[in-house]
Amino acid sequence: MDWITAAFFSILAAGFFVGIVVGLTGMGGGALMTPALLFLGVGSPAVVVTADLTAAAIYKTGGAIVHQREGSPNMQLAKWLMIGSIPMALLGPHLVAWLTDDVDQLNHVLVICIGFALLLAAATYALRLYVNLLRVRSGTHVTDDNPAIRVVPTLLVGMLGGLLVGVTSVGSGSVIMIALLMLYPGLSAVKLVGTDLVQAVPLVLAAAISNIALHGIDWEILIPLVIGSVPGTILGSVLAPRVPQSFIRRGIVVVLTMSGVALLDKSGWAPLGVEETHPMLIAGIGLAVLLVLPIVWGFLRKQQGLPMFGSPTIAQLEDPSYRPGLVGMKKVDDS
Repeated sequence: MDWITAAFFSILAAGFFVGIVVGLTGMGGGALMTPALLFLGVGSPAVVVTADLTAAAIYKTGGAIVHQREGSPNMQLAKWLMIGSIPMALLGPHLVAWLTDDVDQLNHVLVICIGFALLLAAATYALRLYVNLLRVRSGTHVTDDNPAIRVVPTLLVGMLGGLLVGVTSVGSGSVIMIALLMLYPGLSAVKLVGTDLVQAVPLVLAAAISNIALHGIDWEILIPLVIGSVPGTILGSVLAPRVPQSFIRRGIVVVLTMSGVALLDKSGWAPLGVEETHPMLIAGIGLAVLLVLPIVWGFLRKQQGLPMFGSPTIAQLEDPSYRPGLVGMKKVDDS
C-alpha cells in the first residue's frame, strides 16, 4: 500500500497513454515511454531504462504471440536479426557502465544517449515515409513476403538495433523498422510489423536482463507501468482503424524531436549551453517542426509529380501493398 502514491498514478497514466499510441501506430514504446518517465522524475535514467525495457518485454510478448499464430512473421529474417541484436543488447549496458564508475556521470551519459536516440528515431521515421513515397510513385513495387535473406546487412542492422536498445531502450520499433523496409521493400505491412515484433521480444528481454543485472529493478516503477501499458496497448489496437493515422504519426515526430532536444538540453550538452535549460528554444523547435514539416513534405511530394496534399495519405504510404487508383495516376501523369 505504500506504493499507492501520486507517482504511482502518474506512471500508470503515462503507461496507459503511451500504450494507446503504441497500439494505434505500432511505434516502439521506448521512444515515448522512456522520455515520459524521465520528465516525470520518477527515477534515474538507468532505473527508468531498466523498468521500461522490462515492461516492454511483457506487453510485446502478447503481440508477438498473436502475430506468430497468424503466421505473419518472416521467421528466417527474424532469426538473423536476433543473432545480431541479442548479443549487442546484452553487451550495450555494460559498455556504458565501463565508461565510468561514477553514478552521476553514468546517468549523464545515458541522458545524452537517449536524447540522440530520440532524434534518430524521429529522423528514421521521416525517412521511412519518404522511402514509401518513392516506392508508390515509381509504381514498380512487387510484394515478396519471402525474400532471399541478405545475411550480412541483416546482422549489422540487428547489431546496431541491439546496441541502441540495450543502452537507451529506443530503437526496436523505429530504427530497425526503417532498416527492414529499405533492405526488404517487398515485405507486406503485416509481415514487416510481425517480423519486427517477433524479433523485438527476445531483443528487449535480453536488454532488460542485462540492465537488471547492472542496476536492479524498481518495482514501484515497473508495476504501475505494466498495469497502465497493457490495457492501453489493447485499447489502442481496437481504436486504430477509427483514428486518422496521419495526424498521430506527425505528432509523434514532433514529440520525439522536442523530447530529444529537451533531454540534450537537460543534460547540459555543450552546444545548447551548460548553465541553464532553454524551454523557449525547445518550444520553438517543436513549433517549427509542426509548421515546417507539412510544407517540406508537400514539396517532396511535388518533386515526385504529386499534389502537395492529399492522396496518397500518410496511412496509405505506411501500407506496402497500397496502389494508387488508375484515375488518380492518370491525373498525376497528365500534370
